[in-house]
Amino acid sequence: MKIIFTTKGPDWNSPIDPRFGRTEMFLIYDEENDKFEKVLNNEVEVMGHGAGLQTSKKVLALDSNIIITGNGAGGKALEIIKETDIKMYIGAGDMTVKEAYEAYKSGQLKTQF
Repeated sequence: MKIIFTTKGPDWNSPIDPRFGRTEMFLIYDEENDKFEKVLNNEVEVMGHGAGLQTSKKVLALDSNIIITGNGAGGKALEIIKETDIKMYIGAGDMTVKEAYEAYKSGQLKTQF
């Protein structure tokens, strides 16, 4: 299974970025292969509106099963994600990637929908 984290860095010790639409980057963890892939999300920095929509479309192209973030997605972005099998978990905004992963595995994070 692949898990996408909204993050401010490229490894387990990086802080979760609480923002979904304007996250700095995604860290994709492939549980099966125990590997990370870093994907920048810097194109949304210059967008006045629609960052969440753009980010949702990017997430769909990354072929993951789970998104772990802080505050969750806005309404329009969430509608796109709801049309898929991807589950979004929220509440990890003050955690590192490792802490968020452990919280997800132990059922401590809430789903946004």
